Amino acid sequence: MIVFDLECNCGYTFEGWFQDRQDFDNQLTALFLVCPECGGRDIRKILSPIRAQSSVSALEKTLHIKAGKAESQTDAIETLEIIQEFVENNFEDVGTELATESLKMHYGVKEPRNIRGVTTELEEKKLREEGINIIKIPMPVKSKDVN
Repeated sequence: MIVFDLECNCGYTFEGWFQDRQDFDNQLTALFLVCPECGGRDIRKILSPIRAQSSVSALEKTLHIKAGKAESQTDAIETLEIIQEFVENNFEDVGTELATESLKMHYGVKEPRNIRGVTTELEEKKLREEGINIIKIPMPVKSKDVN
């Protein structure tokens, strides 16, 4: 399940819950999305703040780690894995095209969407100069179960 912040051309913003990005695209194309304020169907997806909380204990661990109070390295790794899972499930991986895609969205060439990928130091500098902030998140390698 994925939640998108949506906006009608009347300026009203609201949330929409969808099975996945394709479900959103299908409903938008079929004009199934309706503004709860005015009944209009000219709806677009807008950027959303990142929210991730899998449980109270995970949130508490995250807060303890942020405060420098991680009980163990395992707690820190578990928290990073929660963040990694959220990012993998809710952000499109554009790989080395992160800077290019970010600039296209920034200048309205492409619709805004959640993306993830990699940049060079030079690309990061260019994005900052253009007023685009990126967040670097360390992504631990997932351990693979060997049977």
